[in-house]
Amino acid sequence: MIKLENIEKIYRTQGETIRALDGVDLNIADGEFVAIMGRSGSGKSTMLNILGCMDKPTSGKYWLAGQDVSVLSDDELSRIRNEHIGFIFQGFHLLPRLSALENVLVPLRFATPQQQQNGIERATTLLKQVGLGERIHHMPNEMSGGQIQRVAIARSLINNPAVLLADEPTGNLDSAISEQIIDLLRNLNAQGQTIVMVTHEPDIAENAGRTIEFLDGKIVS
Repeated sequence: MIKLENIEKIYRTQGETIRALDGVDLNIADGEFVAIMGRSGSGKSTMLNILGCMDKPTSGKYWLAGQDVSVLSDDELSRIRNEHIGFIFQGFHLLPRLSALENVLVPLRFATPQQQQNGIERATTLLKQVGLGERIHHMPNEMSGGQIQRVAIARSLINNPAVLLADEPTGNLDSAISEQIIDLLRNLNAQGQTIVMVTHEPDIAENAGRTIEFLDGKIVS
């Protein structure tokens, strides 16, 4: 599903060169659940941005589902993000004036009317799947943090993504709710969903099938 070959990301600011990623090679198979760990500044967030096509590598190759996305234009990367990648953020990123259902439908805002109509049915199904069948029309301020994150997970799945990227998905949640969210991610993975999760919590990383640790822009284990 994912193949990285000699990926480098270099930032140059005020005469200083920062090598955020330094020759990273990585393969992630279809259906894997992978956790990425590392201390602050290790390169894990830069890696997630590149995997999510939100940033381009300075050099190297990135294949997603067989397509070389490292050579695509910004518009083409935007299409890849919308059609093939689902995102779950630590800060949830729901729109406060939209209901749960409307938030899940946000990625379809540029779809055809028929796709949007079909999306309503799929969004309703996804909200039921994440245990929010009774809160479809609730607003974010009427839900708990765990429920809001479940809405965000449903939203990330609306386009049937090839890869689900989760950035500290339990970072703002207490331990009991965190366990529920991880159980939900494990169930999605058991159904075949490829998941890449950034976390700084070892007990959360243990739920993945494989853990990759970054240090100074390199994979060290």
